[in-house]
Amino acid sequence: MKLIRTEDAVGTVLCHDITQIIRGVTKDAVFRKGHIVTKEDIPVLLSVGKESLYVWEQEEGILHENDAAEILCAMCRDEEHMNRSGVKEGKIELTAACDGLLKVNREGLKAVNSFGRMMIATRHGNFTVRKGDKLAGTRIIPLVIEADQMEAARQAAMEATKGEPILKIMPFVHKKVGIVTTGNEVYSGRIPDTFTPVIREKVAEFDTEVIGHEIWNDDDEKVTGAILRLIDAGADVVLCTGGMSVDPDDKTPLAIKNTGADIVSYGAPVLPGAMFLLAYYKVHEGDHERTVAIMGLPGCAMYSKRTVFDLILPRVMADDVVTADELSSLGLGGFCLNCKICTFPNCGFGKGI
Repeated sequence: MKLIRTEDAVGTVLCHDITQIIRGVTKDAVFRKGHIVTKEDIPVLLSVGKESLYVWEQEEGILHENDAAEILCAMCRDEEHMNRSGVKEGKIELTAACDGLLKVNREGLKAVNSFGRMMIATRHGNFTVRKGDKLAGTRIIPLVIEADQMEAARQAAMEATKGEPILKIMPFVHKKVGIVTTGNEVYSGRIPDTFTPVIREKVAEFDTEVIGHEIWNDDDEKVTGAILRLIDAGADVVLCTGGMSVDPDDKTPLAIKNTGADIVSYGAPVLPGAMFLLAYYKVHEGDHERTVAIMGLPGCAMYSKRTVFDLILPRVMADDVVTADELSSLGLGGFCLNCKICTFPNCGFGKGI
């Protein structure tokens, strides 16, 4: 750094905060370390008694924190679905431009943060975000950094993400939903169907319409037929409630299997929600193929406020295909504490490392 006259400081970078003290009004930094001095700043600096300043000497191949933050932002930003802030104190924040599912490329994120002199901090991926929600912040740790370090980080991120941004939002898609309620006790009218209202409430949080609802006893052939009828009627998602345990009368997993759907998993390492089933059914319509998600929902989804259903439903609504490997990884963070006051998704449920 070097010492220069304030009048000569336009375009230079401050090495320290400049504090303004007005008795009884304020004591705060009027300019922060790293600020690039403009012509309009000169009278302000003189008014707080700064007739000379310590500034960074510009060097070829060295980037100021603001310029470095721009590079980090470009690595992260899904330009179509994210807004960005201006640069403030070397930091840029990203916000959601639409409702959707946030995806975070963990390998790309780690690749950049492993350099140690720069950072990208994000919220958890695979969760719902709403328009205007904050998503991430980027900055470098020192005030200046070598340009070749930033280029190395950019290359590492591109290699890890195959050229995609580290963050992206998958907008929610309009879905037609079919519901199949199973159980001898409900079918016969011995008890009321209290499961379907819960499911309707959950799917109503997204852009959905329920196009059909069938109630059947524990007859796997009838349940299979109901699922296929709803698919033929145009359902994009079929939700089956009841009959998901290992009791002899519970035939819903068999019924789903007999549709010909590809079973991703019967069972998930999540509590509540261990007896969850996810399958995908391919529909061929001329030259077009569409995929229907079929879910068998365990009884806990009826009475527990949050379950595995809340972790998977947003992904289905964004056409984000869930794999068996991803389901198996839900065990870390998959234990809901059933807090007296539920703050989901602002809690640890469903958030592994």
